Amino acid sequence: MLRMFDILMYLYESYWHPEACPEFGQLSRKLSAAGFENEEIHEALDWLRGLETAMTGLQSQQQQSERAMRLYAQQEFDCLGSEAIGYLNFLETAGVLKPNLRELTVERALATGMQPLPIEHLKTIVLMIFWRLDEQPDALILDELFVETGDRVVH
Repeated sequence: MLRMFDILMYLYESYWHPEACPEFGQLSRKLSAAGFENEEIHEALDWLRGLETAMTGLQSQQQQSERAMRLYAQQEFDCLGSEAIGYLNFLETAGVLKPNLRELTVERALATGMQPLPIEHLKTIVLMIFWRLDEQPDALILDELFVETGDRVVH
């Protein structure tokens, strides 16, 4: 599962826009040629398929009031932990993460099955959501989202 995040960052860094990313069959071959293992590739592509599915439901979500307060279920808290929840609150307060994108982030974090999810992986999830939307947060937030190069493997 940890290498899945390396693949996601590789995609983010290699394909600046989601439409530049090849379809999954060709992408799988390219990732294999880049040195990733088949199981890791399969996990990453499954996660990306889940992101695609979740994105289709994003437009149908109702707008939440700016004064609404998000309470986390125990399963969500177990996955995210207080540090990640605080980070999500920071992004939301800064106006970077709208409530529907926060919900998408929580859903994709839960999809990893990791407990607790390391904060650097949460940042990767947020980056991938912005990447899939073909949006780029402002430079300061983008810098904050990028995981230190020493914390991950770069191919």
